[in-house]
Amino acid sequence: MNVLVIGNGGREHALAWKLAQSPRVKRVYVAPGNAGTAVEAVNVHLPLDDFPKLIQFARAQDVALTVVGPEAPLADGIVDAFRAEGLRIFGPTKAAARLEGSKVFCKDLLRDADVPTADYLVFSDPDEACRYVRERYPDQEQEVPLVVKADGLAAGKGVIVCSRREEVLEAIDQIARQRVFGEAGRELVIEERLDGHEASVLAITDGRTIVTLPPAQDHKPAYDGDRGPNTGGMGAYCPAPLVGETMLSWIEAHVLVPTVHAMKRKGAPFQGVLYAGLMITRQGPKVLEYNVRFGDPECQPLLMRLKTDLAEVLEAAAECRLDRIGGLEWDPRPAVCVVMASEGYPGKYAKGRPIRGLDDAAGLPDVKVFHAGTALADGQVVTSGGRVLGVTALGDSIAAAKRQAYTAVKCIRWPGAWCRKDISDKALG
Repeated sequence: MNVLVIGNGGREHALAWKLAQSPRVKRVYVAPGNAGTAVEAVNVHLPLDDFPKLIQFARAQDVALTVVGPEAPLADGIVDAFRAEGLRIFGPTKAAARLEGSKVFCKDLLRDADVPTADYLVFSDPDEACRYVRERYPDQEQEVPLVVKADGLAAGKGVIVCSRREEVLEAIDQIARQRVFGEAGRELVIEERLDGHEASVLAITDGRTIVTLPPAQDHKPAYDGDRGPNTGGMGAYCPAPLVGETMLSWIEAHVLVPTVHAMKRKGAPFQGVLYAGLMITRQGPKVLEYNVRFGDPECQPLLMRLKTDLAEVLEAAAECRLDRIGGLEWDPRPAVCVVMASEGYPGKYAKGRPIRGLDDAAGLPDVKVFHAGTALADGQVVTSGGRVLGVTALGDSIAAAKRQAYTAVKCIRWPGAWCRKDISDKALG
């Protein structure tokens, strides 16, 4: 069968690479793709938000399954549009994608489903939000452990973690008055800051059956030691020893299953990837947020380890027959993904800088370089985004996988290239 992958990042490169390995897949198309997907598949120069043209292409090329990578098309209803035309597609409907598209919807659903999460309040008026903060924390010098979140999609950056009252007030001003995240800031959530260690647990579900994937850990802050501004993710590793088998079973029973049941009760059955961003606190796991698609960069180390035919699994989920799929098979070796970024990211950055050393990195054993913000210019791979590459490696241990990933990183060069140096160190500590 022919498969269409929607998106142009490292996650989509990983999806195209893994889907192309299936003996059932004849051809993989990626819309719009990047320089890496051009090697693994056929790039289609169509925008993510032009659903009629994507549908027209899927029909013309006899695409049997479409797989949506990023959150924005899901939140805009691409699954509904494809299904209305009788086309098979993997991902949640627009109504179900509200789990990620609206922090307010997500928090309210977690509360109704009795899923553990941080206490929170919702505000649409920034003056009212500021008044609440000042009244609750009259002392400017006291610790103010709060998190301020834009309600809507903000490319993974609409969350500001605060420690002082003035930081909270500044976050409210940026989100709700200055609208630095655009219309995502029409409403905001103020919630208690949870202390602990973060972990990501992803599951594939058809709305009835849940297939939980091995736990992973993302690294959101830009710089070593979890310092600096939030990014889309500077690296990830899998599995995360922080979440053992007993805890993973608890998360399935008390987080994933209640959420799927609650979505069904809401009239929005969830099919696709249910991604729980968790804080492992002293009181146990609590949900920070939900995503409704594969994480980027968590997808890269996950798929690096997956041995089961991904096309078979995603097709079964799209057809509500996941119960007929046996357990997934995984490479026992851990995988580490290091994101190489452009100078200036997550702020402004230059584009069009030639990348050297990709072949040298790709020649190393157990290494795969997934492209994210890349393009082809006159036959040369150049930078086109903030997060440029996801250099991923397997190893007999997490330490060995880390060494191999950073060995590959050292092969790759472009002006202004940088990365965190401590990806996976939390597991080693």
